[in-house]
Amino acid sequence: MIFSSDNWAGATEAVMAALARHTSGFAPAYGVDPLSRSIEAKFNEIFEREVAVFLVSTGTAANSLALAQYARPGGVIFAHREAHIVVDECNAPEFATGGNKIFPIFGADGKITPTGLERAMNAVPEGVVHHGQAAAVSITQATEIGTLYTLDEIGAISETAKSRGLPLHMDGARFANALVSLDTTPAEMTWKQGVDVLSFGATKNGCWCAEAVVFFNPSESRGFEYLRKRSAQLFSKSRFISAQFEGYFENDGWLESARHANQMAQVLAKGLSAAEGVRLPVWPQSNEVFPIISKAQAEKFKEAGVGFYEWPAEGLSEGEVMIRLVTSFATTQDMVMRLLGLLD
Repeated sequence: MIFSSDNWAGATEAVMAALARHTSGFAPAYGVDPLSRSIEAKFNEIFEREVAVFLVSTGTAANSLALAQYARPGGVIFAHREAHIVVDECNAPEFATGGNKIFPIFGADGKITPTGLERAMNAVPEGVVHHGQAAAVSITQATEIGTLYTLDEIGAISETAKSRGLPLHMDGARFANALVSLDTTPAEMTWKQGVDVLSFGATKNGCWCAEAVVFFNPSESRGFEYLRKRSAQLFSKSRFISAQFEGYFENDGWLESARHANQMAQVLAKGLSAAEGVRLPVWPQSNEVFPIISKAQAEKFKEAGVGFYEWPAEGLSEGEVMIRLVTSFATTQDMVMRLLGLLD
């Protein structure tokens, strides 16, 4: 009963089959092979426009390099205080951007607001050398607490960012989960709302190690190939990242995997909310559930072999703990029901 992370799940059969299809024979190195070119064309199709796509192996690399493209001397990047780039990436974005600072913004339910963003930007006024230079805005979709920005919210944040001429970056580690939950299209959730660059995540949704940096205005990607190479993210056998994407996109499997993970999260949330002594401060909109349970219940989970992480939270009583439970394409109904059965 592993609910620690969707990173703990393996790869889908379609992804592994695609890797097997391309494992033999010879192909040009460094991403100029026919398969990689076809994946670039697939991204154009998915986003309904010409985009510039650069494949990398990890979400941290995608986020850090995407932001590095817009870095400025004394640069400041605005993001939610719980964002992955703030909390979980070992200062990699700061390193890749040459020391740009991330300005953490508070916002309810894991989201920043236009008002909060404007207030933060005002703290970094133009032309005041002591405060540095505003460089970019980053949002996470789905957020670190499993909530979603609506399309209107994304558009409003972009409009606020553009009032200072700032690009909007989207950390899409769980992009597919957000997409199917909102029942929208990749184009509507990104560039049509003013997103400039996307970290397109696939690893958490069934790939082995496949992420992409997507620029919606290809001219803004000029020189990015050097950033990728300098950071050791230009794979010689890039076709194996492309092969994962081939299997990932095949027959819209990426969307089905995300729908399944989200559905399992809903079943889990409904069961938890009905259990005595369990609280759900935020209802899941993707594939992460954050119940508040008793420490005794948490110990019972551990003894039964349930994989989960304890999560920092405010306002807990002495006998309570918040935990994070994450579902994936590999989560089964039986796993969910067995976990819920431990609450009886």
